[in-house]
Amino acid sequence: MTDPAAPRPAAAPVRILVCDDHVVVRAGLLALLDSAPGIEVVGEAGTGEEALALAARLTPDVVLMDLQLGAGIDGVETTRRLTAATGAGPARTPHVLVLTTYDTDADITRAIEAGATGYLLKAERPEELFAAIHAAAQGRTALSGPVAGRVMANLRRPRPALTGRERDILAQLATGLGNREIARALFISEATVKTHLRRIYDKLGVDTRAGAVAVAKEQRLLP
Repeated sequence: MTDPAAPRPAAAPVRILVCDDHVVVRAGLLALLDSAPGIEVVGEAGTGEEALALAARLTPDVVLMDLQLGAGIDGVETTRRLTAATGAGPARTPHVLVLTTYDTDADITRAIEAGATGYLLKAERPEELFAAIHAAAQGRTALSGPVAGRVMANLRRPRPALTGRERDILAQLATGLGNREIARALFISEATVKTHLRRIYDKLGVDTRAGAVAVAKEQRLLP
C-alpha cells in the first residue's frame, strides 16, 4: 500500500530539440534552457533537414523551431514534416513551438496551418518561454501576446468576398503574369482583366499589384 506521506516522484523533464540556423543564437538558447527547471535539451540543429533526422533519433517532446533556416527547407516545411511523421506512433511525434522574430499574419498562419502548437517571439522573457515549452509539451496552445492579438483580429475581420473570376485573376497575378498573359491564360480580353483588377484592388484596399498579392497571401485568398 502506498504511503500518502511519501514524496511524489518528480515529473520527467520536457525533452527539447532546438532548431536555429544562427550559431550564436542557438548557443544563447542552449545556455538559457540549461538553467530552466523541468527542461532537458537533448539536441540542437542548424537546418530543417538536420532537425528532422535528430527528431527521428532522439524523439523529443518539443522542437523549438525558428522559421528562417537559410539554405534547405524552412521552419514551416520542417514543422509540417515533423507533425505529420505519425508512422512511428503518436509518442514519436513532437510538438513544435515556433520561436522567431517574424510576426506577420502570413508567417503566423503558415506556421499554425503546418501544425505548430505554439508561436512565440524572440523578444519574450525567459519565464514566458519556459512556460510555453511546458504548455507545448502538453499539447496546449502557447502564443505570444502580440501574436494572439493578431490571430484574434484576423478571426474577427471579414474576408473580402471575391468572385470566382476575381480569384482566378488574383492567382494568375501572384505568379507574376502581366495583364496580357492573364487574358490569354483565362481566355478573356485584356480590358476585362483590367476591370476585374480594379474591383480586386477596391475589395482588398490596395492600389498596386504587389499590394493585392501581399494582402491575398495574408488573408489566405490564394489557392
